[in-house]
Amino acid sequence: MILPGSTVRVINSNDTYYGYQGLAQRITDGKAAVLFEGGNWDKLVTFKLSDLASVEVTGRKKAK
Repeated sequence: MILPGSTVRVINSNDTYYGYQGLAQRITDGKAAVLFEGGNWDKLVTFKLSDLASVEVTGRKKAK
C-alpha cells in the first residue's frame, strides 16, 4: 500500500524515471505525486499508482 511519505520506485519500464526512487507526496484519483531529490535538484512528478511500487526501507547498522 502506498501512502503519503512512503518510499516508492517507478516500475513502468517505458517511463523516463524507471528505477528511480522517491517519496510519495500526494495521492488522489489513482495518481501519486512523487518527489525525487538528488544532488542539486528536486523534482515533483505525477504517476499512475500502477506505475509505482512501495519500497521496503531498512536501516543501516553503525560500524563500531
